[in-house]
Amino acid sequence: MRRLSLCLAVAAAALAAAPAAHADGPMFVTQDGTGVAHGSLRYVAVNTTSGRGTDLVEVSTRDHSVGPALRIPGEWGLPYTAAGAEGLSHDGRTLVLGSAGIGISSPSRFLVVDPQHLRVVRTIALDGYFTYDALSPDASTLYLIQYTHGRSQDTSRYIVRAYDMRTNRLLPGKIAARDESDDEETMAGYAMTRTTSAGGRWVYTLYQKPSGEPFVHALDTVRRVAYCIDLPENRGLGNIVLSLRDHDRTLVAHWRSGRPWLNVAVGSWQISYPGSGFSWAWVGAGAGGGLALLAALGVLLLRRRRGKEIDQHPGQELGLA
Repeated sequence: MRRLSLCLAVAAAALAAAPAAHADGPMFVTQDGTGVAHGSLRYVAVNTTSGRGTDLVEVSTRDHSVGPALRIPGEWGLPYTAAGAEGLSHDGRTLVLGSAGIGISSPSRFLVVDPQHLRVVRTIALDGYFTYDALSPDASTLYLIQYTHGRSQDTSRYIVRAYDMRTNRLLPGKIAARDESDDEETMAGYAMTRTTSAGGRWVYTLYQKPSGEPFVHALDTVRRVAYCIDLPENRGLGNIVLSLRDHDRTLVAHWRSGRPWLNVAVGSWQISYPGSGFSWAWVGAGAGGGLALLAALGVLLLRRRRGKEIDQHPGQELGLA
């Protein structure tokens, strides 16, 4: 039976490294690559030729021409998640970068950048071991993963924290169900893929537990609430992709080939399975109408069969045989 619960907001315990991605510290970041885009502009973090800084480069998505660049001392990169490079708010006004230093270290450092004017707004330094998880559409809340076994290099245990970007402070507690205690055991999993709603409010991530069971983590970045939806076992999770349909009302899990696996109704979190291609809607649309149609088909088939028997043995039908 499917179990639905409000859950601790969880994050990837391990992420597949992308080209030029640094995944050896608490911050999973990527340099070079395709970067993140908003409208006609794309932003890419690039190592300087001297190796002593980072250039945040503005690139046109139309003709790929390179525009202005922001030179930042130190090594920084775009946050790297199961969906690739992230860190840009939905409104395109805030970009978060993470430190690309080698090894787990504290404090964890982030840069908040105004990409439209290519300037650093502020630096965030937090005692402990944190990574980027998500950003609310207006960048008022930054979601961070806090690893609880920092120096041991153990990234399998973690909680999700919320950082208020307006007051510049890490909020107490963790993102959890309102009826869960702070002592409840944190969840663990490996992020396989993720997708985000059109408005940037909802972030859906498909995870695989260490025991193998899959689940979807749905994070409402506006209300600071998370839900977990347990899914049936699937040994091919590496080939599953998440997408949204019906104006973001249906979360679809399908194979990379496009073949459907299952659907999740957003809000009720009910799981359903796509049909085999034959529509049975007319059967269940109305009990009377569906049954009447079935009965009519049965009578028609019976009459056709009876007609064939009369043609073959007319004497029997007339009582002459």
